[in-house]
Amino acid sequence: MKSFSITFATCIFALLCTSMTHAQTAASTTVKDSSLYVALGAQAGITQLSDDFVTRLVADKRLRPFFEKTNLPHFKLQLADQFCVVSGGPCVYKGADMKSSHANFDIAKADFNALVEVLQQSMDAKGISFREQNRLLALLAPMHREVITVK
Repeated sequence: MKSFSITFATCIFALLCTSMTHAQTAASTTVKDSSLYVALGAQAGITQLSDDFVTRLVADKRLRPFFEKTNLPHFKLQLADQFCVVSGGPCVYKGADMKSSHANFDIAKADFNALVEVLQQSMDAKGISFREQNRLLALLAPMHREVITVK
């Protein structure tokens, strides 16, 4: 009787795990949270944010050297696509991955922090709420591992 109980319990556990995994997979593949995308003003708002952000980046004496040889109109489009994707929008980012696109720059943690500061200034200027700013920054923050090249 003891082996039946253990076997039965194991089967029930396996079924529960399988059911939970299928439910999680179904939820993650069918539900896309676009609320941040909408809060940022959808495509128009994200484009305006990207334009303002890039303008501020090249004006910032700490960050200007990183963008001296950058095709700024192309960079703005890539940035807008990336913000769109990260925020749950319908865009597709076709640019290079973060690691390879930043590999030839000596980017320190202080540089990354300066960039975040400038992004916050742009979001403030665009009237994006503190809550939504934090949501976007939380989604972008893991990129620091691929962007910072100087330890």
